Amino acid sequence: MNEKATFGAGCFWQVEELFRTVPGVISATSGYEGGNLNNPTYQDVCTDETGHAEVVEVEYDPAIVSYDTLLDIFWNNHNPTTLNRQGPDFGTQYRSAIFFHSPEQEKIARESKAKLEVSGKFKKPIVTEITPATTFWKAEEYHQKYLFKRGMTHCHI
Repeated sequence: MNEKATFGAGCFWQVEELFRTVPGVISATSGYEGGNLNNPTYQDVCTDETGHAEVVEVEYDPAIVSYDTLLDIFWNNHNPTTLNRQGPDFGTQYRSAIFFHSPEQEKIARESKAKLEVSGKFKKPIVTEITPATTFWKAEEYHQKYLFKRGMTHCHI
């Protein structure tokens, strides 16, 4: 049975493309999560007033790819030490976030973060929030597979 994982790591275009190509990932969908407005639009979220993060909801087959592997991809492809910022993008919508879908995911995510904190990989503290999944709002269609549609499939975050 497929499972879901939801990650915020800056602009969702790059994050979606990254996960979309992982073997075992059924789908990667750009959207918004963690805010206080129902059915937000991109324009709403960009005001930095709704509380939503730009996220990618990943549907995956755990028999092919593990949640641990998805977390490794998440940690290794963005800077989890910058508060509300990734590269040139800033605001709470670009925060580093893991929205867990089960107690097991929460446990694995917290252990993964703790292991990374003591690894010495980062000089600054990891600011990634780990919170329960809330309502996922799919982003507008033009955001879906944005980089793929433009032939930019070898993205680096």
